[in-house]
Amino acid sequence: MKKIFLLLIFSNFIFSELILEITKGTEDPYRVAILPFHGDKKLSTEIENIIINNLKRSGEFNVFQSSELLSVPNNQENIIFNDFKILNIDYLVMGNITNGDIVYEIYDITKKSKIRSSTVFGIPNKNRQLAHYVSDGIYEEITGIPGISSTKILYVTQEKKYRLIVADADGENEQILLESDEPIISPAWSPDSRRVAYVSFETGMAKVFIQNLATGFRELAIENDSQISSPSWSPDGKFLSLTLYQDGNAEIYILNLSNKNLTRLTNHYSIDTESSWSPRGSKIIFTSGRSGSPQLYELDLKKFNAKPKRISFDGNYNAKASYLPNNEGIIFVHRSNANFQIALRYFNENFIRILTEAQMDESPSISPNGNVIVYAIKDDDKGLLAGVTLSGARFRLPTTKGAVREPSWSGFLR
Repeated sequence: MKKIFLLLIFSNFIFSELILEITKGTEDPYRVAILPFHGDKKLSTEIENIIINNLKRSGEFNVFQSSELLSVPNNQENIIFNDFKILNIDYLVMGNITNGDIVYEIYDITKKSKIRSSTVFGIPNKNRQLAHYVSDGIYEEITGIPGISSTKILYVTQEKKYRLIVADADGENEQILLESDEPIISPAWSPDSRRVAYVSFETGMAKVFIQNLATGFRELAIENDSQISSPSWSPDGKFLSLTLYQDGNAEIYILNLSNKNLTRLTNHYSIDTESSWSPRGSKIIFTSGRSGSPQLYELDLKKFNAKPKRISFDGNYNAKASYLPNNEGIIFVHRSNANFQIALRYFNENFIRILTEAQMDESPSISPNGNVIVYAIKDDDKGLLAGVTLSGARFRLPTTKGAVREPSWSGFLR
């Protein structure tokens, strides 16, 4: 008998199975001093440690704590900027915690001035989330790119059962969404990050389900007798692109979520699958075997009776593509010899950039700020997640048990 267990994410927690490890940082990291925040000592220590770990895990920061400094000011008037300049520190962060609210300030050591003062209002029993919000503010002020510490990641684990899990971007705070004896694949976030779509084989064939994260309510995206896979949300959240096998062949369709109408996009005897929407929803990219090997094709939804246009020509395998959030390029799985690697191609360049070095990299998902790519790898035949930033930092999210795969990054949650 097939068993399905639905678990509400607000009431069922599991011990963390993922531990984020930085394997390579950027060559020229930002040097930042983080001072203990004034206020409740226990809470201050907890918040400070989470912020420091968030910045370190990005691979883009070298963090100094108070024990490593020449002086430890307790307010702006007591800052001796030369003491930080001697240590080649670029920025200083200090703050206060009052009634659960965090007020933090960032100082530019070179300019000898305050460049940011922000308040993050307290959330009961959500200290980690508060620290993530502060981390994101620090990251954005210094790098000019929105931070992603407060975002979430979906992934699937497999040991005795299959589990669909959501966790913080650092691998902490894991929560089970679904547990099943049958495979779960292709999780995808809705644009507002309130729902997820995924493929489950619990009925005996591939079907796409949509689940509300707040309530746990789930339903079939559409009911029919065909296998359905590879869901992808339109940017406005009103449509899903899907792969359907209802005509005996894998084709791309668009499902209107309000009236359940299907619109067929492709019509070819080869397999068409793994569709993904452009940031503005005007194009769809997908994988097709119509050229004799898996390659990437793009379809312009604004043009009447448009034909798919091939856009990948390097190597003998290109698949599982998605657009960068700024629409400047795509990431995808690439093979030119025996290795499957994650690649990046900017639309204004006529070459691709290989981002990873392993032999079997798959299922890339890009962060909402467009700077980090998480993907699945195999290490000693064990599945785990790894990541790379566009600035060159690398990390891994090894699991303490079982295998982990199929990562999917949420949008911004604030």
